Amino acid sequence: MDAGTIATFDPSTDSDSFRGALGTFVTGVTVVTTDSSEGPVAIVANSFASVSLDPPLVLWSPAKSSKRFEHFAGSRRFAVHVLAADQRDICAAIIKSKTAIKDVPTHLSHCGMPIIEGALATFECNLEASHDAGDHVIVVGRVTKAHHRGGDPLVFHAGNYGEFTAT
Repeated sequence: MDAGTIATFDPSTDSDSFRGALGTFVTGVTVVTTDSSEGPVAIVANSFASVSLDPPLVLWSPAKSSKRFEHFAGSRRFAVHVLAADQRDICAAIIKSKTAIKDVPTHLSHCGMPIIEGALATFECNLEASHDAGDHVIVVGRVTKAHHRGGDPLVFHAGNYGEFTAT
């Protein structure tokens, strides 16, 4: 579709157009990690947002259809990592395998969560609330510890990964 064309559609009957419209929003790329009975697991998510500064809350939304959903739906703790532009390989590995986190440079947090080395930001969270939301669940985490550094983020737009460089 060219830049001058506006498509109007009913999102309840045209999910492809709805997905395309949602894809126009540029998001950062995060990896959420948790521990499970199978060991550490990870999932890529672009449904991450800040919720509150006081108390410190963030949210993300895993899809119920994900094969990894069961690991995160019942998790009482998790860590959200904002990936740097040079961490695309980590993103690709985790998309392919829920246990790829074992091959990613990590260290354990103060509470035993796998923390990805080199991420631009990491938010260690305890589960605050979860809310049913159609084919996803909204997971709200209370941030207990955070880390951040400078650098360019990995971004996602219209089905493609890229990078943003501040000018």
